[in-house]
Amino acid sequence: MRTIYDLTYEGMEKYLLEHEQKKYRAKQLYTWIYRKRVETFEEMTDLPATFIAQLKEDFSFQALRCIEKQVAKDKTTKYLFELSDGATIETVLMHFNFGKSVCVTSQVGCNMGCTFCASGLLKKQRNLTAGEMVAQIMAVQKELDLEGARVDNVVVMGTGEPFDNYEEVMNFCHVINSDHGLAIGARHITISTCGIVPKIYEFAKEHVQYNLAISLHAPNDELRKKLMPIDEAYPLEELIEALRAYSKENNRKITFEYILLKDVNDTDACAKELAELVRGMNAYVNLIPYNEVSENGYHSSDEKKALHFYDVLMKHGVKATLRSKHGEDIDAACGQLRARHERVNV
Repeated sequence: MRTIYDLTYEGMEKYLLEHEQKKYRAKQLYTWIYRKRVETFEEMTDLPATFIAQLKEDFSFQALRCIEKQVAKDKTTKYLFELSDGATIETVLMHFNFGKSVCVTSQVGCNMGCTFCASGLLKKQRNLTAGEMVAQIMAVQKELDLEGARVDNVVVMGTGEPFDNYEEVMNFCHVINSDHGLAIGARHITISTCGIVPKIYEFAKEHVQYNLAISLHAPNDELRKKLMPIDEAYPLEELIEALRAYSKENNRKITFEYILLKDVNDTDACAKELAELVRGMNAYVNLIPYNEVSENGYHSSDEKKALHFYDVLMKHGVKATLRSKHGEDIDAACGQLRARHERVNV
């Protein structure tokens, strides 16, 4: 059974017309679901009983349940959710000075095979539906409601490759962005891809205001192939060409995500090569401390090395940020909590 969270506002209107209901009921439904945060159809007191019965027949509210929760000293919160088919996924809430940000998972497992990433420890089982992604936001938002707070930013950067689940991810973004519901601003929604070039061109044609982030992690093909198998299919030259086309089409800034791995991609030579690669683009580099995964054997660059890498980029005319570490005292790496849970419960 589909979850009610699967329906975009336009999809809701279409469903209503198919069932001989007035289109204005879409606003009623979105208000009940996303603003009043009801969890049953019976709570929707301004809808006819016959229509409520129809909704109960066609949709469910129960997309997931929380089976484990970890809270770090810095309040970073990681949730392990179980889906209706028994599969498990992770969602992360992070607290920044600019607001509360939720990192959403888009697939059960991941097939991209990045050698440093915990997400790839368990291979892809299936794509998530838009509703299963929306349900992650709703679960976190309902907790934040208790403290009078709200989800300010969303990043589709959890387990999975969002552009390998393109249509459902786009529908998810449309749902949470809708003015009739959660109304999370388009410029507060970021989609991260490891570089599926054809989908970057497709995304460029959407002309949406969602942010685009690229998991780069290496400044040349030789190193990137060792870290990210996707580079075999779409080498850097093709990727950069697609990104330039995206920027020209949308005039939107691109974020390059760059995890700093000790003695792997954090050298002076890498910094200078990275600066040469992205200089002149409407972009900046987000330098990310590595959350270590014991199975992978990589280590995080120390703070001094990270700051030096940042300085080299800035001196070569490339804007950069150096993100602080989050959730160091929990299973912080993406996919780490789920991988541990699956090992324990096999």
